[in-house]
Amino acid sequence: MLVNSAALAQLRIGFSAAFNRGLDNTPTLADQIATTIPSSAAANLYGWLGAIPGMKKWMGEREIQKVADNDYQIKNEKFELTIGVKRDDIDDDNYGVYTPLMEAMGESTARHKEERVAEAVKNGFTKKCYDGQPFYSKSHKTGENTYSNLTNEKLDAESFRSAREAMMSLKNDQGKPLNIVPDILLVPPALERTARMILEADLINGTTNIDKGLAKVVVWPELADEPTQWHLLCTKRSLKPFIFQERKKAKFTALTKDTDENVFMKDEFIYGVDARDGVGYGFWQMAYGSTGDSTSVG
Repeated sequence: MLVNSAALAQLRIGFSAAFNRGLDNTPTLADQIATTIPSSAAANLYGWLGAIPGMKKWMGEREIQKVADNDYQIKNEKFELTIGVKRDDIDDDNYGVYTPLMEAMGESTARHKEERVAEAVKNGFTKKCYDGQPFYSKSHKTGENTYSNLTNEKLDAESFRSAREAMMSLKNDQGKPLNIVPDILLVPPALERTARMILEADLINGTTNIDKGLAKVVVWPELADEPTQWHLLCTKRSLKPFIFQERKKAKFTALTKDTDENVFMKDEFIYGVDARDGVGYGFWQMAYGSTGDSTSVG
């Protein structure tokens, strides 16, 4: 191929199409459990996170609900993926070998959000949320009450029922039920069979399975390195349990001009993608987590 501006422009279109194909065709689960919130700064402050208010009878003047005052913030971080293509490969019509690589770049970009949200999920036992406690904790305070959304029990029918009951029994700081109903049981591949037996089997030991259909089983390969963890989540409310904060959406770019330093100095064209984002936690009330290893948790 004659390497000129027109040829490079056409090549960029082809590489960009391959990138977008990989991006669009990669199945992801993160959006099911994390709310994407736009960001326009180095970090977002979520001071409004706190007790979930409820309607009350209007008597006299309105009672103004105070917005929670906390310093919980999610910082944005930068990420990149860059591929170099030698001019000789284009000149020798060998550029076709890079098309699958550009498609793989798109796949990796799609999985970036998965990896980031999975990081928040797996670290929920140690990373703190808006109330200063780990996201999964036995010491969450709401009004005068202390609640737990944490256990170390292995996944079975009884631990599932206990977690579900705990979530559905939560009250706000006015003592009113929050009416939270969990809808997703998130598990690693190692717990798929157990989870499906609990929620999808018609019969268990010849007896009607009363837990069938109480939640949807979601098996997440991203949790493979935590084979005992399981998470019961409520994802049908205005804010999902986890937050993906998007400062800069991933964008495919190229440096292919003769005046670009990489071309002038190294005879190499550069194609890449970069993004800027953060992850964190929404309302702890929307999740119940277990280490599943029967070790001490707090």
